[in-house]
This record gives sequence, C-alpha cells and structure tokens, in this order.
Amino acid sequence: MSTAASPSAFEANAIRRPIVVMGVAGCGKSSVGMRLAEVLGLPYQEGDDLHPQANIAKMSEGTPLNDEDRWPWLDRIGEILADHATSGIVLTCSSLKKTYRDRLRAAAGGNLAFMFLDGSKALLTQRMGNREGHFMPTSLLESQLATLERPDVEDGVVVVNIDNTPEMIADLAILGLNRLATT
Repeated sequence: MSTAASPSAFEANAIRRPIVVMGVAGCGKSSVGMRLAEVLGLPYQEGDDLHPQANIAKMSEGTPLNDEDRWPWLDRIGEILADHATSGIVLTCSSLKKTYRDRLRAAAGGNLAFMFLDGSKALLTQRMGNREGHFMPTSLLESQLATLERPDVEDGVVVVNIDNTPEMIADLAILGLNRLATT
C-alpha cells in the first residue's frame, strides 16, 4: 500500500468538474465514487442505475454488452455530465473503450476528468467474488478486461491502483485531479 497526505479542504473544494470513475467490474467504482463525491462535496450518480433494464438482464445472464447496447446508456450518462459541466459531479461508468470516453468528453464539453481504477485480474476476481447483490457475474470480468482500452496516455485521466483502501484511493484521486488542474 502506498501512502499519501490527505488533500486539504481547499484542494478538494477547488475541483468543480464532472469526474467519471471508470474501470472494469470489481475495481471499486461505486465505493470510491461515493467517497470521492463526499470529500469533494459533489453530487454522486451510480452509472449502473442508468442502464436500461434490457442491459441489466443481459449482464445478469452472463452475456457481455456490445456497442449497440451501450450507446443509449452512454448518451444518458453524457446528458448528466453536460448538466453538471460547470458545477461538477462524480459519476461511475466503466468507460472501457476510448470511443466511449470520447463520446462522454464531447457531451461534457471537454471539461471532464476520468479516474481510472486499475488493478490486477487476481484482485478484481477476488473483489467480484466477495460482493453481494450485484447483477454482474464474475464470469463477465474476462470480457471486460478484453474490451478495456487502457486510458493511461489520454489527457484528463488520473490512474490510481486499487490495492488500497477506498479512502486512500480517493485521496490519491484528489491529488491526481489537482495535478490535472495545474497542468
């Protein structure tokens, strides 16, 4: 585990832009997203709640989504990001492909940051196996990893390793977001 100084209240309050907490299933988008929103004083939106029922049914059956399944969901997310383009929001969305992230960037008017939660397949599998009440079965992790186009080199992306507590991940995320704001 790495350690980092907790961000000051000034730093946390200075971040007023839409933030998408992204990554494959099991990376902790919801836990980290809620913590990040709390620390930043921003509203929180769980992206999974925006899926059409047909998408949830498909994933619950162990069938991966395709692009046609995802476009309406991404458009709904884009509308919410656009509504919060200047006030800020923390929203979770897997955002697995660059085309998905570019679509969300365009919807938000370019004022968008991505928080990529990165972890090993072993850790992701363990976390998915331990969670309860989620529609996404562990069997879909492989398809998500295969679909993932890593955003490490894209502008506006902060990468945080998930081998930490949600609190530490949120602190590292805020430090990274502050670096984005000053570059």
